[in-house]
Amino acid sequence: MAFNKIWCTVALGLLLPVSYAHTDFFTSIGHMTDLINTEKDLVVSLKDYIKAEESKLEQIKKWAEKLDQLTDTATKDPEGFLGHPVNAFKLMKRLNTEWGELESLVLKDMSDGFISNMTIQRQFFPNDEDQTGAAKALLRLQDTYNLDTDTLSRGNLPGVKHKSFLTAEDCFELGKIAYTEADYYHTELWMEQALKQLDEGEVSSADKVYILDYLSYAVYQQGDLAKAMMLTKRLLELDPEHQRANGNMKYFEYIMAKEKEANKSGTDTEDQVEKETEVKKKDYLPERRKYEMLCRGEGLKMTPRRQKRLFCRYYDGNRNPRYILGPVKQEDEWDKPRIVRFLDIISDEEIETVKELAKPRLSRATVHDPETGKLTTAHYRVSKSAWLSGYESPVVSRINTRIQDLTGLDVSTAEELQVANYGVGGQYEPHFDFGRKDEPDAFKELGTGNRIATWLFYMSDVSAGGATVFPEVGASVWPRKGTAVFWYNLFPSGEGDYSTRHAACPVLVGNKWVSNKWLHERGQEFRRPCTLSELE
Repeated sequence: MAFNKIWCTVALGLLLPVSYAHTDFFTSIGHMTDLINTEKDLVVSLKDYIKAEESKLEQIKKWAEKLDQLTDTATKDPEGFLGHPVNAFKLMKRLNTEWGELESLVLKDMSDGFISNMTIQRQFFPNDEDQTGAAKALLRLQDTYNLDTDTLSRGNLPGVKHKSFLTAEDCFELGKIAYTEADYYHTELWMEQALKQLDEGEVSSADKVYILDYLSYAVYQQGDLAKAMMLTKRLLELDPEHQRANGNMKYFEYIMAKEKEANKSGTDTEDQVEKETEVKKKDYLPERRKYEMLCRGEGLKMTPRRQKRLFCRYYDGNRNPRYILGPVKQEDEWDKPRIVRFLDIISDEEIETVKELAKPRLSRATVHDPETGKLTTAHYRVSKSAWLSGYESPVVSRINTRIQDLTGLDVSTAEELQVANYGVGGQYEPHFDFGRKDEPDAFKELGTGNRIATWLFYMSDVSAGGATVFPEVGASVWPRKGTAVFWYNLFPSGEGDYSTRHAACPVLVGNKWVSNKWLHERGQEFRRPCTLSELE
C-alpha cells in the first residue's frame, strides 16, 4: 500500500492527453500520406527560413570583417586617421546611420514566414490521441506477430522498403503510453529496451533514472519483487537522493522481510500464492490465440483429402450472358464454409477510381452496437471507411452489376459499397457479418433482412500481415490485389452460419485497401430458395 501512495505523485504528474477535435490519423494510411506532404511543406519552409538567416548572418559577417580592419588601422593612430576629413565624415556617418541600420538588421525577425506556415499547418497535425493510437498499434503488432522488442526497435520487419528504427527515447515513450493504460507487461518490455539501448552507448535525451523509475514499478505490479528491488538499487546508484526510490526500497525491504517470516512459519499468504501463479503476458482466450496464429500463417492445415475437393475453374455466373464468352477465373479457398476467390475481377483503373472517390469521405470505421442498433466506433475495428453509391459513378454501378451477375443475388437490397483503408496496425477483430438471434434489431432500420452474404474486394497487395482469417475453421485468406472473395453468412434456411466468424489481421508492413458489399435477404427468395433443414 505504501508503494502505491508513493507512486501516486508520478501518476498524477504524468501529462494527460489533451482533448482536441481529431480525425484519427493513425487509422488510415490514406490520410497519413497527407501528413507526409504537410511535413515536406514544413521542411521546405524551414529551409527557406535557414537561408534567410544565413543571408542575414553573411551580411553581418561582412560588415564585421570590414570594420575590424578599419578600426585596427584607426586605433593605431587615431589623430592621424581622423586628420583626413573623409575619415572624420565617414566615422560620423557610420555611428549616426550605419550602426543603426545594422541594429535593425540584427533585430529583423526572419522567422515570420516559417511561423505563419507552421500556424496554418498545425491545425492539421495529429494530436495526443493519434500518437497514443499509433503506439497501441505497435504493441498490437508486437503481440499478434510475436515480435520481440529488439526486432521491432531495429526495424527488422519482413517486406519493408524503407527501414527505420526506434531510438531509446522512442522506446521510453512507448513504455510510458503502455503505463498510462496500466499495461505493465508492455511497460516492462519497452522500458527494458530503452535501458538496453542506453547501456549499449546510444546517445539520447532519455534519462536512465526515469526509465528505471517506471520499470521498477511495472515489474513490481507484475509480482516480481526481487527484480523490482534490483532495479531500484540501480536507480539509487545513479541518484542516491531520489526520494521515491528511497521510499520504495524501504517498502520492498519491509515486504521481503514479511515474506521471509511467512516462509519460516511454513504458511503462504494469499498474495504470495497469487504472485506465484500470475502470468505476465495477457491470458488470451482460445479464440484470440487461434486468431493470432492464423494471422502469422500458423493455422490449421487442411488435410490432403479436403484439399482434393478444392478446385480452380472458369466461371460464367451460371450461364450469365455477360460471362458465357468471357468467363472469369475462380478458385476455392475453403470448403466449409465455402469461400471462393475471383481472380482479375477488378482492374487497376477501377481500383484507383474507387479509392479517389472514397478518400475525401474516409472516416473512422463503425460497427453495429447490438444494444442500441446504431453505428459506433470500436477499439477492435481500426480502419477508416467510406460508402459509395452506384449512382455516383459508372464504375461503382458497373462493380455492383458484376457482383450481382457472379453471385446470382439481387444487389438492389444490398448495402452500398464500403471502401476501407487500414492504417498502422489496422485490424478488425473476430466478428460476424450477420445479425444473431440475440440482436434481432441489428438491421431493422434497413428493412432488408439479415446479411445473407459478403463480397470482399482486395484493392492492394500487403507486404506483411493483413490476412482475412476464420478462427472457427482455421482458414486464412491473404490479400491479392485485383481479386475478390465471396461467402454466404446464412444457410439457405436463413439460419446464421457461425463458422463464418472472421477477422481482418493487423497490417504489419504496407497499406491495405479493401471494399466490400453486404448482400441482404430481401430479393433473394427465388434466387436462393429456403430449405427445410436449418443447417442447409
